[in-house]
Amino acid sequence: MNRRTARAWTLDALGRLPAARFLASPNCDERPLRESITLLVVHNISLPPGRFSGNAVVDLFLNRLDRSAHSCFSQLAELRVSAHFLLRRRGELIQFVPCSKRAWHAGASRWKGRERCNDFSIGIELEGSDDVPFTDAQYRVLARLTQTLRAAYPISDIAGHADISPGRKTDPGPHFDWLRFRSMLACHHT
Repeated sequence: MNRRTARAWTLDALGRLPAARFLASPNCDERPLRESITLLVVHNISLPPGRFSGNAVVDLFLNRLDRSAHSCFSQLAELRVSAHFLLRRRGELIQFVPCSKRAWHAGASRWKGRERCNDFSIGIELEGSDDVPFTDAQYRVLARLTQTLRAAYPISDIAGHADISPGRKTDPGPHFDWLRFRSMLACHHT
Protein backbone atom coordinates (compact mmCIF):
# COMPACT_ATOMS: atom_id res chain seq x y z
CA MET A 1 0.00 0.00 0.00
CA ASN A 2 1.45 3.39 -0.96
CA ARG A 3 1.55 6.36 1.44
CA ARG A 4 -1.34 8.14 -0.23
CA THR A 5 -3.58 5.09 0.05
CA ALA A 6 -2.45 4.51 3.64
CA ARG A 7 -3.37 8.11 4.55
CA ALA A 8 -6.79 7.73 2.92
CA TRP A 9 -7.44 4.70 5.13
CA THR A 10 -6.23 6.28 8.38
CA LEU A 11 -8.77 7.92 10.68
CA ASP A 12 -8.09 11.49 11.77
CA ALA A 13 -8.28 12.64 15.40
CA LEU A 14 -12.08 13.00 15.24
CA GLY A 15 -12.58 9.62 13.60
CA ARG A 16 -13.17 10.82 10.05
CA LEU A 17 -11.92 8.63 7.23
CA PRO A 18 -10.45 10.41 4.17
CA ALA A 19 -11.29 7.38 1.96
CA ALA A 20 -15.00 8.03 2.60
CA ARG A 21 -17.11 10.86 1.25
CA PHE A 22 -18.22 12.82 4.31
CA LEU A 23 -21.79 14.10 4.59
CA ALA A 24 -22.45 15.44 8.10
CA SER A 25 -25.63 14.05 9.68
CA PRO A 26 -27.20 16.09 12.47
CA ASN A 27 -28.39 12.80 14.00
CA CYS A 28 -25.58 12.25 16.44
CA ASP A 29 -24.33 13.45 19.80
CA GLU A 30 -21.43 13.05 22.18
CA ARG A 31 -20.54 9.62 23.49
CA PRO A 32 -20.60 9.19 27.26
CA LEU A 33 -17.38 10.39 28.88
CA ARG A 34 -14.54 7.85 28.82
CA GLU A 35 -16.60 5.37 26.76
CA SER A 36 -14.48 3.06 24.60
CA ILE A 37 -15.59 1.90 21.18
CA THR A 38 -15.62 -1.89 21.50
CA LEU A 39 -18.40 -3.01 19.13
CA LEU A 40 -18.95 -2.80 15.40
CA VAL A 41 -22.57 -3.26 14.28
CA VAL A 42 -23.38 -4.35 10.71
CA HIS A 43 -26.77 -3.33 9.29
CA ASN A 44 -28.49 -3.37 5.92
CA ILE A 45 -30.73 -0.69 4.49
CA SER A 46 -32.52 0.12 1.25
CA LEU A 47 -35.10 2.78 0.51
CA PRO A 48 -37.64 2.07 -0.78
CA PRO A 49 -37.24 -1.47 0.59
CA GLY A 50 -35.42 -3.70 -1.89
CA ARG A 51 -34.48 -0.83 -4.19
CA PHE A 52 -30.81 0.13 -4.45
CA SER A 53 -29.10 3.29 -5.67
CA GLY A 54 -30.79 6.65 -5.45
CA ASN A 55 -30.37 9.04 -2.55
CA ALA A 56 -33.20 8.10 -0.20
CA VAL A 57 -30.92 6.55 2.44
CA VAL A 58 -28.62 9.57 2.33
CA ASP A 59 -31.63 11.86 2.58
CA LEU A 60 -32.95 9.88 5.57
CA PHE A 61 -29.67 10.26 7.44
CA LEU A 62 -29.55 13.99 6.59
CA ASN A 63 -33.21 14.62 7.64
CA ARG A 64 -34.29 15.64 4.16
CA LEU A 65 -36.30 12.60 3.03
CA ASP A 66 -39.18 13.68 0.80
CA ARG A 67 -42.20 11.96 2.31
CA SER A 68 -44.11 12.31 -0.99
CA ALA A 69 -41.46 10.48 -3.05
CA HIS A 70 -42.71 7.01 -2.04
CA SER A 71 -45.61 5.67 0.02
CA CYS A 72 -43.31 4.12 2.64
CA PHE A 73 -41.47 7.40 3.25
CA SER A 74 -44.28 9.13 5.13
CA GLN A 75 -43.67 7.03 8.24
CA LEU A 76 -39.88 7.50 7.99
CA ALA A 77 -39.69 11.25 7.41
CA GLU A 78 -39.86 12.06 11.12
CA LEU A 79 -37.23 9.50 12.14
CA ARG A 80 -33.92 10.86 13.36
CA VAL A 81 -31.40 8.13 12.57
CA SER A 82 -27.89 7.84 11.24
CA ALA A 83 -24.95 5.50 10.97
CA HIS A 84 -21.27 6.22 10.96
CA PHE A 85 -20.86 4.69 7.49
CA LEU A 86 -22.95 3.63 4.49
CA LEU A 87 -21.41 1.17 2.05
CA ARG A 88 -23.09 1.28 -1.35
CA ARG A 89 -23.45 -1.73 -3.66
CA ARG A 90 -20.46 -0.75 -5.85
CA GLY A 91 -18.19 -0.14 -2.88
CA GLU A 92 -18.64 3.61 -2.45
CA LEU A 93 -18.15 4.53 1.19
CA ILE A 94 -19.98 7.48 2.76
CA GLN A 95 -19.40 8.65 6.31
CA PHE A 96 -22.15 10.54 8.13
CA VAL A 97 -20.84 10.75 11.69
CA PRO A 98 -17.24 10.94 12.94
CA CYS A 99 -16.40 7.82 14.94
CA SER A 100 -15.69 9.98 18.00
CA LYS A 101 -19.41 10.82 18.14
CA ARG A 102 -22.41 8.61 18.84
CA ALA A 103 -24.47 7.84 15.73
CA TRP A 104 -28.12 6.88 16.18
CA HIS A 105 -28.13 3.46 14.47
CA ALA A 106 -28.84 0.78 17.07
CA GLY A 107 -31.98 1.97 18.83
CA ALA A 108 -33.14 -0.19 21.73
CA SER A 109 -30.26 -2.64 21.95
CA ARG A 110 -28.21 -4.86 24.21
CA TRP A 111 -24.84 -6.59 23.81
CA LYS A 112 -23.20 -8.83 26.40
CA GLY A 113 -25.39 -7.46 29.16
CA ARG A 114 -24.88 -3.80 28.23
CA GLU A 115 -27.78 -1.61 27.07
CA ARG A 116 -27.57 1.36 24.66
CA CYS A 117 -25.15 -0.04 22.10
CA ASN A 118 -24.88 3.36 20.39
CA ASP A 119 -22.77 4.45 23.35
CA PHE A 120 -19.92 2.04 22.58
CA SER A 121 -20.34 1.03 18.93
CA ILE A 122 -19.74 2.09 15.37
CA GLY A 123 -22.60 1.45 12.93
CA ILE A 124 -22.02 0.42 9.33
CA GLU A 125 -25.00 0.24 6.98
CA LEU A 126 -24.64 -1.94 3.89
CA GLU A 127 -26.88 -0.96 1.01
CA GLY A 128 -28.92 -4.11 0.69
CA SER A 129 -31.76 -6.13 2.12
CA ASP A 130 -32.41 -9.41 3.86
CA ASP A 131 -33.38 -10.94 0.49
CA VAL A 132 -30.34 -10.23 -1.71
CA PRO A 133 -26.68 -11.23 -1.41
CA PHE A 134 -24.17 -8.45 -0.87
CA THR A 135 -21.57 -7.58 -3.50
CA ASP A 136 -17.89 -8.49 -3.69
CA ALA A 137 -17.07 -4.78 -3.56
CA GLN A 138 -19.03 -4.42 -0.32
CA TYR A 139 -17.16 -7.29 1.33
CA ARG A 140 -13.78 -5.91 0.21
CA VAL A 141 -14.47 -2.40 1.49
CA LEU A 142 -16.15 -3.65 4.67
CA ALA A 143 -13.10 -5.79 5.48
CA ARG A 144 -10.74 -2.89 4.87
CA LEU A 145 -12.90 -0.49 6.89
CA THR A 146 -13.10 -3.00 9.74
CA GLN A 147 -9.32 -3.37 9.77
CA THR A 148 -8.96 0.42 9.87
CA LEU A 149 -11.43 0.72 12.75
CA ARG A 150 -9.80 -2.10 14.69
CA ALA A 151 -6.42 -0.38 14.33
CA ALA A 152 -7.85 2.83 15.82
CA TYR A 153 -10.22 1.53 18.52
CA PRO A 154 -10.32 -1.42 20.95
CA ILE A 155 -13.06 -3.20 18.98
CA SER A 156 -13.44 -6.67 20.43
CA ASP A 157 -16.81 -7.66 18.92
CA ILE A 158 -18.59 -7.50 15.58
CA ALA A 159 -22.33 -8.17 15.54
CA GLY A 160 -25.34 -7.75 13.32
CA HIS A 161 -28.22 -5.45 14.19
CA ALA A 162 -30.30 -8.59 14.73
CA ASP A 163 -27.80 -9.75 17.38
CA ILE A 164 -28.11 -6.59 19.47
CA SER A 165 -31.87 -6.15 18.90
CA PRO A 166 -33.23 -9.72 18.62
CA GLY A 167 -36.88 -9.97 17.71
CA ARG A 168 -36.93 -6.32 16.64
CA LYS A 169 -34.39 -6.35 13.79
CA THR A 170 -33.28 -8.94 11.22
CA ASP A 171 -30.37 -7.23 9.49
CA PRO A 172 -27.87 -7.71 8.04
CA GLY A 173 -29.98 -10.75 7.17
CA PRO A 174 -29.46 -14.33 6.01
CA HIS A 175 -27.55 -13.32 2.86
CA PHE A 176 -24.74 -11.65 4.79
CA ASP A 177 -21.87 -14.15 4.66
CA TRP A 178 -20.33 -13.93 8.12
CA LEU A 179 -17.88 -16.75 7.35
CA ARG A 180 -16.59 -14.98 4.25
CA PHE A 181 -16.30 -11.66 6.09
CA ARG A 182 -14.48 -13.16 9.08
CA SER A 183 -12.09 -15.10 6.85
CA MET A 184 -11.28 -11.90 4.93
CA LEU A 185 -10.42 -10.26 8.24
CA ALA A 186 -8.31 -13.23 9.34
CA CYS A 187 -6.37 -13.23 6.08
CA HIS A 188 -5.98 -9.44 6.03
CA HIS A 189 -7.42 -9.67 2.53
CA THR A 190 -8.94 -6.47 1.20
